Formats: sequence, C-alpha cells, structure tokens
Amino acid sequence: MNHNRNSKYSQQDFEKNLKYLNLLSDKFPSIQEASTEVINLSAIMNLPKGTEHFLTDIHGEYDTFSHVLANASGVVKRKIDEVFGKTLRKKEKSLMATLIYYPKEKLELVLKNEEDTGEWFAITLQRLAKVARASASKYTRSKVRKAMPKDFAYIIDELLNESGEEKEEYFEGIINTIISIDRAEPFIIAICNFIQRLLIDRLHIIGDIYDRGPSAEKVMDRLIEHHAVDIQWGNHDIIWMGAASGNLASIANVIRISLRYNNIDTLEDAYGITMMPLATFAMKKYKNDNCDCFYPKGKTEASQLEMIKQMHKAISIIQFKLEGQIIKRNPNFQMEDRLLLDKVDYKKGTIKIEGNTYDLLDNYFPTIDTENPYDLSPEETELMEKLSSSFKNSMRLQNHIEFLFSNGSMYLTYNSNLLYHGCVPMNEDGKFEKFEIDGAKYAGKELCDHFDRAIRNAYQRRLKPRDENQNLDYSWYLWCGSVSPLFGKQKMTTFERYFLNDKSVQKEARNDYYKLAYENEKVCDFILEEFGLDPDESHIVNGHVPVKVKKGESPIKANGKLFVIDGGMSIPYQSVTGVSGYTLIFNSYGLVLVEHKEFGTKQEAVKNEKDIISDRIFIERNAKRKQVSHTDVGKVLQAQVNDLKMLLAAFREGLIKERF
Repeated sequence: MNHNRNSKYSQQDFEKNLKYLNLLSDKFPSIQEASTEVINLSAIMNLPKGTEHFLTDIHGEYDTFSHVLANASGVVKRKIDEVFGKTLRKKEKSLMATLIYYPKEKLELVLKNEEDTGEWFAITLQRLAKVARASASKYTRSKVRKAMPKDFAYIIDELLNESGEEKEEYFEGIINTIISIDRAEPFIIAICNFIQRLLIDRLHIIGDIYDRGPSAEKVMDRLIEHHAVDIQWGNHDIIWMGAASGNLASIANVIRISLRYNNIDTLEDAYGITMMPLATFAMKKYKNDNCDCFYPKGKTEASQLEMIKQMHKAISIIQFKLEGQIIKRNPNFQMEDRLLLDKVDYKKGTIKIEGNTYDLLDNYFPTIDTENPYDLSPEETELMEKLSSSFKNSMRLQNHIEFLFSNGSMYLTYNSNLLYHGCVPMNEDGKFEKFEIDGAKYAGKELCDHFDRAIRNAYQRRLKPRDENQNLDYSWYLWCGSVSPLFGKQKMTTFERYFLNDKSVQKEARNDYYKLAYENEKVCDFILEEFGLDPDESHIVNGHVPVKVKKGESPIKANGKLFVIDGGMSIPYQSVTGVSGYTLIFNSYGLVLVEHKEFGTKQEAVKNEKDIISDRIFIERNAKRKQVSHTDVGKVLQAQVNDLKMLLAAFREGLIKERF
C-alpha cells in the first residue's frame, strides 16, 4: 500500500497501533470529531496551570484545617482585593471574605441585623459573581461547569459569562428573579462554595491526618468531599491503617495515643469503637494503682481521670507485649534493642538498658508473667480480640481507611515535585539505607514501593486469620521501625518516656537523611534522580518534623531544594513552633510559602470576621507563567493529541473508515 508521502507515520507505525486506533475511532468516529478534540486539548494546554496547595500534619485539628481550606490559605482575600481594589472598604471586603468561608453561618448573622435584605442580596450577589468570574478566568468553560453545583449550574454559568452593556439588564434580571422567588440564600451558599473550589485546583496532604487533635474523622470527611486530593501517608496515618487491618499492636498504639491526648471521642463517638471492655479490664487490674505515670495531656474531667489513667496504663502494657511478639517473629526488623520487658528486674524495680541500670518510676505490673513477659494473659487476649473486631467492623473507619488507600501512597511525584511525609532513609555516607523484605534487600524508591505493596496486601487480607496475613506486621514497622520512611528515627522510646526519669535514654535520634538532605542540595538532587525527576526543575516537600520558628529554624532547606511544611497545625506543637502551620502553594507564577498564625475558633471567625493571619513568602517566581502543557496533566493531554493526530492520518489514508 502506498501511503501519502506527507504523512509522518510509517506503515509500521500504523500496523503497530491499528488495534488501538480502531478502538479510539469508536469515540471519535470522524475527521471532524477527532479534529475538534485536538483543537480543544491543544487550547487547554495553553491555559495557566491550576493552583496546587500542600498541607501536612493536620493531626485532627479540623477547625484550623477547614478554615485554611475555606480561605484557600489567604487566596480568597487576595482575589477580593484584585477584583475590587479600593472601590470597597476594608470592612466590606472582610465581610465578603467571611461570607465565602462560611456562607450559611454568616448569612444567618447578617440577615438578623439587615433592614433591607433585598438590597443587600442584590449588592452581594453582584459582588460574588465578580469574584467567581475572576476565580474561573484561567479555566476552560467545561472545567468550570463541572465545578458548578448542579442546582444552580445554569444560572452561575450565565452570570460568569455576562459581559457588555447590552447584557446588563439580563444580568440584573437574573439576580432580581433569584431574590423574588426566595432563592437568594441557597444561591449565595452555592456560589461561595463554588469560589472555594475554584481557588484550589488540587490538594496535597503530606501525611499525619490522625492523632492528637479531636476531629480526625471530620478531616477525613472533608477530604473525601474534595474534588481533587492525594495523600502521602504519615506514620500517624499508617498506625490507624494497620489497626483497621487488624494488627493488634497497631490497635494498642492507636488506643494508647487517644488516651494519652484524652481523645477517645474519635474512637467511641466517631467510629463506634467502644472502650468499655478496656475500661472494665483496667479498673479491675489497676484498681489499687495510682497510675501516675499515665496522666493524659490536656484537660480531663476529675471524675474520669482515674479511669483514663488506668486504661492508659493497661493498653500500654499490652502494647509493649504485642510489639515484643512482632519483633521476635520478624528478625529482619532488627529491633531487638526494643525488647525491654525481659530486661526488667521486677523484684528490684529496675531495668538494664545498654549495660546501664535504671530505676523504674512505676513497678506495678499485675498482668506480666515475669517468666514470659511478652505473653498476653487470657483476659488480655480476649480484650484484644474484642477490640480488633470493633476496628474491623467500624464501617465509617473502614470507609476512611479505604479512602487513604485509594487516594494515598508512600510518596508521589507530581508536576516535578517529590512528596513524602518523613524521609528516604540514608546512611551517614549518603547512600540509601537497605532493609530486608521477603529475603531480598531494598533501598530508596524500591524500598518505598515494596512497603506500599506490602501494606496494601495486608489490608486486602484483613478478614483472613492473622497468621495467614504475612504482611500485617509491616504497618506496625512503618510506624516505628528504624528504616521506615514514615518514621525516620533510630527508635521510638515510648517505654522509656513512661517509666524512666532520664532524658538520655528517651532520645530518638533522627535518620542521617535529616542532616544530609536538609543541608546539602546535591543530596536532594541524588534523591530526586532516584525517583525519576530532573533535579534542575524539581523540589522535595516534607512534613513530619515541626519547624521551630521560635528558635530561628526555616522551612526552606538545602538552598530552596527542600521544603519542610510542618509548622504546627497540631495545637500541642504550637508552643514549640510559634506558628500554626504552613501551606505551600504552587501556581502558574511560581512557589509561595504561606505561614499561618494561630487560629481562634470558627465562631470568632463568623461573628467577628476574624481571619487567620497568613504571611506569604515568594520562594520562586517563574520567568514565564507556567501553562497546563508544563504539567503532568499536560503530558497526558499531549499524548492524547498525538494519538488523535495518528487517528486523523489513519482516516485520511483510508486505513480506518469514517462513520458519519
């Protein structure tokens, strides 16, 4: 067959791709339809790239997290300033910003005091339409329509595309009709939520949604509702994932941390996991014990304090036993130094660690068999089976964990950025640290990939007997193992922090990664290359380690090659960091780091229009505004354009019939 000499495709090209091209022609059956799609996709690639927001270490602080999402890390106010400049007073801008953040609640307050609601609605609707129009300006009409609330999609579409004097009456007519038929309130709520959605094109969560704060489940619900989100698991997430998979040591850790931070509402009220079996067991076994080493952090009702302490101690002892069992059956974990229960002299109340003997702060262990200290008692075994059943049968918890698996991973490469929570474990010589899985040793990217597969497999097999779930222990190892990319420390000294009054044995030395990568740009380049990224264009984004701003630390490391954006959204950390979290923003103009000050309450924000104060620091400005074509999505679109162009050539060569 003689092909057109102008065709850039050879006969071999067509033969190799003919099956795929025939399938593609089912969707684009003619030259006209294929050409239209090429034009559409090419146009999209010339648009400015969408705005990405990076957040980390939320730790259940729903109110702060929700507000940062609602105000798009200060972008809402900036957008209002861009649209209205000095034509609105500061007070009017603040009211509008608060209305966009919390439309339902702010409307309720405003309408109580507004004498002429019709006039207020008319003015507000016009202003919101302008903000929405500015927010939608860099997206295709198709993408904007997909973001619209269904009930008001047609009306919003009309208002967004209003232009020219000849349409002013039409525009005013729409607004007046909305008001006259008593739909202004639901419409305002819808368009405010629409604005919020447009200002964050994609959300990256760099780990640690769970623990410490009171409302991790609300954070998860909000993430599930979000239109575009990915999650890089943190060690505090993985322990919940392990618990939901049925790992008993992970379950014990989750409960212990919840009791330590006096936060069992998440377990009981949010996930329906009753603590009654543990309370009954603890009050029986520790009724004669003051459990003073197990005071919870934060406020606790006096009537509940003794029971909380008893439960806290009971589950901690169970945890140490279960962890010892894991260490013993997994010699490849190389965690024998964490086997401490057999190092205790129970008569003297001392423990020997690395050749030194220390006095224990607490020597009451009614459930430990001193000959077999890692064995659970029959009552403890029964208790853990009940708790395991509760975790595995909590529908809401399982839904949240399934979302973490389907939208999360150990790491992510996205638009030339490498995202992971903790580290890529390294030795002091700058080489990646190796770890044995199933008889083979892995390091760097390969290690992360194998851990990822292992815990996914463990979750899929969660309903099988534990002794048949070979990968179940890896979720616990990722929580606290020395070569865990999510933990990044040599050991977790939980036992020492409870039972010993000696800070030297409580230290948790960090992996060499933190010194090497934080200080050396070339080390970051080495890591980026390991994950297939170009060091000249790429960055690393981390969480996990709070940035102590009070002590002069900066979130910008390695000459701007690495960003650590854990600024202390978790309230217990804010006294250390001095700030209330960071957002890294990657828009078409460059990279911006936003530092948040302490956030009060939602009620203060709604009533007094008190916003979180956010300082912006430009890290990098692009010499030329980035387009969709420069992104990962752009690469996918370009591949689709290439396929369609080959389909067009196949149509014109007569290799595939057009269908009209």
